[in-house]
Amino acid sequence: MKIGVPKEIKVHEYRVGLTPPSVAELVAAGHEVFVETGAGLGIDFDDSAYTAVGAKTLGTAAEVFAAADMIVKVKEPQPQEIALLEPRHTLFTYLHLAADKPQALGLMASGATCIAYETVTSHNRSLPLLKPMSEVAGRMSVQVGAHYLEKEQGGRGILLGGVPGVAPARVAILGGGVSGLNAAQMAVGLRADVTIYDISNDRLAELDTHFGNSIKTAYASKSAIAAAVANAHLVIGAVLVPGAAAPKLVTREMLKTMKRGAVLVDIAIDQGGCFETSRPTTHADPVYVEEGIIHYCVANMPGAVARTSAFALNNATLPFALKLANLGAEAAMAADPHLAAGLNVSGGKIRHQAVAEALDLPFEG
Repeated sequence: MKIGVPKEIKVHEYRVGLTPPSVAELVAAGHEVFVETGAGLGIDFDDSAYTAVGAKTLGTAAEVFAAADMIVKVKEPQPQEIALLEPRHTLFTYLHLAADKPQALGLMASGATCIAYETVTSHNRSLPLLKPMSEVAGRMSVQVGAHYLEKEQGGRGILLGGVPGVAPARVAILGGGVSGLNAAQMAVGLRADVTIYDISNDRLAELDTHFGNSIKTAYASKSAIAAAVANAHLVIGAVLVPGAAAPKLVTREMLKTMKRGAVLVDIAIDQGGCFETSRPTTHADPVYVEEGIIHYCVANMPGAVARTSAFALNNATLPFALKLANLGAEAAMAADPHLAAGLNVSGGKIRHQAVAEALDLPFEG
């Protein structure tokens, strides 16, 4: 198969769909790989690193799309990239369509087969291609939250872990999944006062066993979340409904009860965000203030640590990319129902039920 790797063009996105070691694996399996010039520079791989493992470099994204049958990316295609897609293409990348109807309509119009990393499943119902970036985003959420709590950044002027004689910051983590667990690990490591909220009692029990007395857990009722928000210095939104829009857990009215200079970090912003006042931001302009509360809602958080993120993502995606390349999209999905769960759009139709419901579009399985 002919596989294309365009340079990412989303604002401050430095990751790359295939690293040179991944390209080497695909070339060894008999496939051709076309990489746009400069695609790997954000993670410190120049074109020679790709040609050394058998890739061909091309000067523009248009040339890459024209040469390839399968496009492997990191972030959702931008409008100028959607315009390059054809019915013959298989697109393998993050899509997050539930919060992006214009993108969904564009992909439908292209006729391409679009497989989303974030809805590919595994045998235990986890999301193996979302997990590595959820780990990164969870760990980053505490790092950026601590930064914006600093007075110079407009925050409350609180050290996350406190010091002897001065209490640490209170951190409320909404959602106990992969992102929430990783956020808690970082926050505990910095000696913050951490509480995780979730609606699964089984998950809360697992987290309690995992962390012991290092954290507190609580059932995520509306009243519990309202009390948590009013009391917290840092609130991390880490909820996920696979393929669907994130639920709005924190309202503007709740925001008004918070301490001025507190910080919200919305990891769920790719799926629309879990705070009523959330709107997507970029690494170029990452925060804004609503009701005196700092909001960090960067839609590609892991892009800030591009090298770590690119390798972590490739470790997860490469086996599926090889399967798609070896068998072709249709046969690969027929052979692997977990990969088939990643199909969001094909033949001009929405093929994922949660995405269709979130966008109020017809679903055709």
